[in-house]
Amino acid sequence: MLAGRARNVRGEMPFLEHLEELRWRIFKALGALVAGALIGFMLVQRFKVLDLIIAPVLPYLPDGRLAYFSPVTPFFFILKLSLLIGLILAFPIVLYQLWAFLSPALEKRERRVIVPALYGGLVLFAGGVLMAYEVALPVSMRFFTGIQSEFLQAVLGADEYLAFAVRLLVAFGIIFELPVVILILSALGLVTPRFLREKRRHAIVISTIVASLLSPGDVIVVTALMMIPLFLLYELGIWLSVLVTRDRTDEQADDDNPFSLLPAREPPEGAVDREN
Repeated sequence: MLAGRARNVRGEMPFLEHLEELRWRIFKALGALVAGALIGFMLVQRFKVLDLIIAPVLPYLPDGRLAYFSPVTPFFFILKLSLLIGLILAFPIVLYQLWAFLSPALEKRERRVIVPALYGGLVLFAGGVLMAYEVALPVSMRFFTGIQSEFLQAVLGADEYLAFAVRLLVAFGIIFELPVVILILSALGLVTPRFLREKRRHAIVISTIVASLLSPGDVIVVTALMMIPLFLLYELGIWLSVLVTRDRTDEQADDDNPFSLLPAREPPEGAVDREN
C-alpha cells in the first residue's frame, strides 16, 4: 500500500488503473457522441441543415430535390446527417478525453507545444472543410454532371450524394491537418527541419498519391485542388518545425549549462564591482 501511494504521489499509476481510466474516458467519449447525435437530430429537424447540405448540388437538380430509391432512405438520410453533426459537436470532448489520458505521459515542454497545436488543428480542419464546401464540391459536381450530359440525365440519389460530399469534406479537413502533424512530430524530436527540406521531393510525390486516393472519383481537378494546399501546408509545417526545434535547442542548452541553475550571488565585501 505504501509503495502504491508513493507511486501515486509521483504521478505514476499501475497498469490496471490505466485500463480503468481508459475505460471511463471511452465511456465519456461515447456519451458525448450519443448526446451530440441527439442534438444533431434536433438541429436537423428545426433548422435548415438539409438546405445547407444540398446547396452545392442544387443547380444540378431539375426540381431542386434529391432522389431516393428505397422507402427507408429518407429516415436513414436524416439519421446519418444527425450522426455526422453529433460527431462534429462531440469531437472537442472526444479530443479532450484523449488528451487527458495521454498528457500525463508527456513532458512539460511537449504539452506546451501540443496543446496549441490541437486547437490550431481544429481551426485548420474547419478551414479545409470550408474550402471543400465552397470550391471542391461545386467543381466536382460540375465535372460529374457535365460528362455526356447531352445523352445522359443525372438522377442524384440522397445516400450517394451524402456519402460523396462527406468523403470530400473530411478528406480536405484531414489534409489541412498536415502542419499540426509535423509540429507534433517535431516537438517529440521525431523529425527535423533539415529532414523535411531534404524530403521535399518525396513529399510532393506522396502528396500526389494521397490526393489521388482521397479525391472522390479520382477527379483530376479535385486532385489538383488538394495538391496545392498540401504543398503549401508542408512548407508551413517546415516553418513550424524550425520554431519548435529552435526552442527545444535553446532549452537543452540552458539545461546543459551548469551555471544557469545557480542563483545569482552578491559580490563579496571589498570587490571592485560592488556598489557603495
